[in-house]
Amino acid sequence: MASSLFHTLNISRQDILSHMLDLGVTSSNLANVNTAGYKTARSNFQEMLNQQLKEGTQMSSTQMLTMQGNLRDSSSSLDWAIQGDGYFSATLPDGTIGYTRDGQFALDADRNLVTANGYPVIWDGEIAEGMTNISGSSTGTVSATNVDGATVEVGTIQLTRFPNPGGLTDNGNNILLESDVSGAAQTGEPGSENFGTLSAYRVESSNIDLAQEMTHLITLQRALTMSLKAFQQTDNMIAGAINLRKA
Repeated sequence: MASSLFHTLNISRQDILSHMLDLGVTSSNLANVNTAGYKTARSNFQEMLNQQLKEGTQMSSTQMLTMQGNLRDSSSSLDWAIQGDGYFSATLPDGTIGYTRDGQFALDADRNLVTANGYPVIWDGEIAEGMTNISGSSTGTVSATNVDGATVEVGTIQLTRFPNPGGLTDNGNNILLESDVSGAAQTGEPGSENFGTLSAYRVESSNIDLAQEMTHLITLQRALTMSLKAFQQTDNMIAGAINLRKA
């Protein structure tokens, strides 16, 4: 009997841990529902087996759902959305290259093109002092009006894609990192084969389904409550069995 109770206790404990981890993933989705270009994360679970006996479930990994979010209009000439496959590239403080779908760019004090979090965007141009009316084409060409009033090309933004974008690692701040699962980064011009195009004055919304996430959150909370009750009841039964043996 004691062995059976400990077995049940272990199942409840593992289920509680899995529900809590999944709750963290769902909470992150809800917190980023208004984050530009953010992609929904999903928990992947697997059954644990021990001596051919089911020992509950555990979260083995999280997967990013890469379907495109809706595009909304913007009043900023430095807002560019990707229509189709691809990511913008940026240099992180430690020199690592990060990737994002958030094209809400800005110019820093040194007139470097930077992401919403201040990371330098990787591109082959520069925007000199005094240049105005910055704009981008669907193929990544960036133009601006110089001090003489002439419109000139100032550089090109390329996109990066991956064999398995769902395998990219979340680095926080809406930045993704390459991983063994995602495969190696492949760079190309917007509009070329297998790469999306750029859409100026547009911002990609997150692809999070708010109603679906709220439903999942409610289901998770109920499941967690049931697992906690099962754990507590089993723990009380074990304590009772131990006290009986001592009597």
